[in-house]
Amino acid sequence: MLILLPPSEGKTSPRRGRALDLGSLSFPELTPLRESVVETVERLSGEPDAARVLEINPNLVADLERNTVLRSAPTATASHVYTGVLYQALDVDSLDAASKRRANRWVVVVSALFGALRLADRVPAYRVNICSTLPGIGYLSHEWRQELPSALDAAVKPRELVVDCRSSTYAAVWRPTGERAERWVHVTVPGASHTAKHTRGLVTRELVQAEAPRTPHALAERLSERFDVELTPPPRPGRPWQLATTPKA
Repeated sequence: MLILLPPSEGKTSPRRGRALDLGSLSFPELTPLRESVVETVERLSGEPDAARVLEINPNLVADLERNTVLRSAPTATASHVYTGVLYQALDVDSLDAASKRRANRWVVVVSALFGALRLADRVPAYRVNICSTLPGIGYLSHEWRQELPSALDAAVKPRELVVDCRSSTYAAVWRPTGERAERWVHVTVPGASHTAKHTRGLVTRELVQAEAPRTPHALAERLSERFDVELTPPPRPGRPWQLATTPKA
């Protein structure tokens, strides 16, 4: 199973740890673009118009300052750097050993700075808008959309589920195609956008605590003990199943 997550806007800067080593990250085929994006973001973040170019709130001065030392700042695992609502609900540290191993194997975070990461990959805290256009690189979402198929297509084994917990912005940079799309399930949270991230974190936590279901119907059944679920088939080939999910009271 492949579980796709968005990155977290909330990030915690590691206090200690080795510097960023792009060559050690998962999906090494992404290294050339990662190098270009990291170098460009680091340079731009120190310029007067950084907030405008990077499409970052100009009040986030500390985040821009962190960007200027991406290659030398301490790193920690992505599961510790990402500390927003979704990742608080996932709470990797409290999982048992077997569940942590599944999380590290199954979860992929789609990132504006790194393209795609596993939870055990070591990264610094950063702030990058995937909708920004970087000088010399281009529209970041488009650039990752060109590169991610080579990495993520290979990460999905035949007849495996793709459980998609990404927001629409990050979902646009890679979509399963062909046979992979037949078992692509998009997790939605009806009528509760303010709790969507939390619910998707709970769904991910629930899934990594047992062996992977193999079909969309088995996924819905697996989650039905703790969630009210409604599974809707794709409207046409190449589109995802929709799994509306609400935590039971």
